Amino acid sequence: MEYLDFELPIKELEEQLGKCELIGEESDVDVTDTCKNIQKKLDETKKEIYGNLSAWQRVQMSRHPQRPYTLDYIKALCGDTFLELHGDRNVKDDKAMVGGLGKINGQSFMIIGQQKGHNTKTRQYRNFGMANPEGYRKALRLMKSAEKFGIPVVTFIDTPGAYPGLEAEERGQGEAIARNILEMTRLKVPIICVIIGEGASGGALGIGVGDKILMLENSWYSVISPENCSSILWRSWEHKETAAEALKLTAEDAMQLKVVDEIVAEPLGGAHRHREVVFKNVAAAIKKAYQKFEKLSPTDLVSQRMEKYSKMGDFNE
Repeated sequence: MEYLDFELPIKELEEQLGKCELIGEESDVDVTDTCKNIQKKLDETKKEIYGNLSAWQRVQMSRHPQRPYTLDYIKALCGDTFLELHGDRNVKDDKAMVGGLGKINGQSFMIIGQQKGHNTKTRQYRNFGMANPEGYRKALRLMKSAEKFGIPVVTFIDTPGAYPGLEAEERGQGEAIARNILEMTRLKVPIICVIIGEGASGGALGIGVGDKILMLENSWYSVISPENCSSILWRSWEHKETAAEALKLTAEDAMQLKVVDEIVAEPLGGAHRHREVVFKNVAAAIKKAYQKFEKLSPTDLVSQRMEKYSKMGDFNE
């Protein structure tokens, strides 16, 4: 298990507990009371640390290298029913954007999401979860296919942003994201979006327009990352913690701003510590959300979605 900087007190106590239990196993010394005291202190430390996370600490949690990614959720929720579909029928197959058909709780869904890598090789292969225009066009192609056959859509959002390279701009990165936003507002099947990690900028919005927006407790959702915000305002990354607070990017902030609809709870310590719990919570949230929209007509569905987004923000006429 890898530990973040603010988790070091937990690491020390867990190591002490492990050594204490080992002594008890390898000798005749009764260390039961000592182990209980260490466990009690460990539980209290976890509650204190995880119960008072700052915005920047939640950003760090969302980036934990052992946090489950899109394909981990797909495997856990769909099992062997998932069939991955490839290509945008124009340029190539973008490995940062995955999608295909699968069943969750017995219901067929078109599942789309950004995929990061677990090591250096796979991170390069997946382009660190940053999709090119062909990734968003692949996502749109799959969503339109789902609409044709009346299949609801689920998207998993986890990206530091759309790929900002010159070649991406040459192939129409902005147009691809804008087209997805437009088409998703009027797609005639239910759309459920789940923010599982980083939800940054247009890269997230390109698959982030839906009837129900779910957000994991330790994920974040913002127009810009704290580092880039700090770089623009202060010409340095040193103020990233201040930027994180100012951006109001946590799940609680997003709920107060009414840009997401529901927070999905994570186990104490984050999604990476007890993956099965998170998978179960996400599956239940998707099932509940779908039941709300499955009986609506396409006209009512689109009308409600448009009204939902029209109400966002403050404006004067």
